[in-house]
Amino acid sequence: MPVTPTRAMVLAAGLGLRMRPLTERMPKPMVPVAGKPLLDHVLDRLADAGVSEAVVNVRYLPDQIIDHVAHRSRPRIIISDERNEVLGTGGAVAKALPLLGDAPFFHLNADTMWIDGARPNLTRMAETFDPARMDILLLMAPTTGSIGYAGSGDYAMLPDGALRKREENQVVPFVYAGVAIMSPALFAGAPAGEFSLTTMFDRANERERLFGLRLDGVWMHVGTPDAIEAAEKAVLVSAA
Repeated sequence: MPVTPTRAMVLAAGLGLRMRPLTERMPKPMVPVAGKPLLDHVLDRLADAGVSEAVVNVRYLPDQIIDHVAHRSRPRIIISDERNEVLGTGGAVAKALPLLGDAPFFHLNADTMWIDGARPNLTRMAETFDPARMDILLLMAPTTGSIGYAGSGDYAMLPDGALRKREENQVVPFVYAGVAIMSPALFAGAPAGEFSLTTMFDRANERERLFGLRLDGVWMHVGTPDAIEAAEKAVLVSAA
């Protein structure tokens, strides 16, 4: 049966090195795009999807994020403070698991942006995620048509949504859009301390329990200052 996550993890602890010089004075999730910080774009999406609580991890210039989210009630924000440790994207989730509960949860990068199509992509993901078959469901953006992305993709996707990781020197049609639904059970026996979330992706892939859903709409890779203008133009066009 599909699930409707009520909790989420938002990764907001990165240094944002590629976004310099903007991130010399603010953490990347606070960089404004189309009138509001990247982090608010993510949190507003979660609120619209019915998420009641979101764990936000912080490390670089953490007080700016903590102060900014203090007023939010939808979703209610729980801070996972990592200023005295380095955990990586996987270790951050492992630390936050007691705050996330036992049910599948949304997982988003704080700097991911997209324009929904006919129906919200988070709703589509909740309807698609099947805990009997899946440990992780990734939102996958087509490499063609995405804004600000020029890479070789991350995964090929089979007709049933099963994902297959890109081999070296291979070009595949889909890139991970920074949005997922994950089962906490996948993290049983996870490494201690710092590790990458791709370790969990690979573990699910080996078990054939890693699936994807094609994004309906437009994904924007806002990785550098130059990419902000392109993202803002896309948002303005979509709102017209």
